[in-house]
Amino acid sequence: MVNERSWQEFRDSGLFWLINTFLHTFGWAIVIDVDDNGIAKSAYPARVKFRGFTEKINTEGYEKVSAYMLENAEELLKESKE
Repeated sequence: MVNERSWQEFRDSGLFWLINTFLHTFGWAIVIDVDDNGIAKSAYPARVKFRGFTEKINTEGYEKVSAYMLENAEELLKESKE
């Protein structure tokens, strides 16, 4: 099953932050260019020098991922058994 989603939904879920947290370990990140309205124009992998995020961004990321898991746990479990 493949169900295309928007970059905005990916960002709102906290998964974008989570993936970039992992990628920072290797000096990589996924970059999303957005227009003035916050709509994604393009996305690409990039080499980066920075590692990690601020405490504030990390806290927000953990909250978003936790909320995503809570809201989607039943569906994710069901899908994993199919």
